[in-house]
Amino acid sequence: MERELIFWLVLLVVLLVIELATLGLTTIWFAGGAAAAFVASILGAGLVVQIVVFLAVSILLLVFTRPFAAKYINKNRVRTNVDSLLGQKAVVTQDIDNLAGTGEARVDGKVWMARTENDGEQIVCGTTVTILGVSGVKLIVEK
Repeated sequence: MERELIFWLVLLVVLLVIELATLGLTTIWFAGGAAAAFVASILGAGLVVQIVVFLAVSILLLVFTRPFAAKYINKNRVRTNVDSLLGQKAVVTQDIDNLAGTGEARVDGKVWMARTENDGEQIVCGTTVTILGVSGVKLIVEK
């Protein structure tokens, strides 16, 4: 029984240290499970019961609290770099033709190489497009 007690305590500490190091809400759910299993161990529960408690509490915490945490914890996250371009509008400054390997678009005062998702699609100069993604140094756009 003492071994299990030490195991759950060590696992709890390790998971909390990982969570503090990453701050990504990755191991906190399992730390809760380890804490519950630690309490079960203190109360004299057998190893099988401790493992079931660990798994059940970890899964319950993951299923019921993760969506809430994901929604509210990183609510004010500022998108930067490439992430900030997604969904923005750009103006085509050179006809976009994937097959010819041509195309440019201006966004936020900067000119980027631009391509469409579909090779057969062409977009003429002056068209406003929506940025779907970035591949290397090329914007992936659509009309």
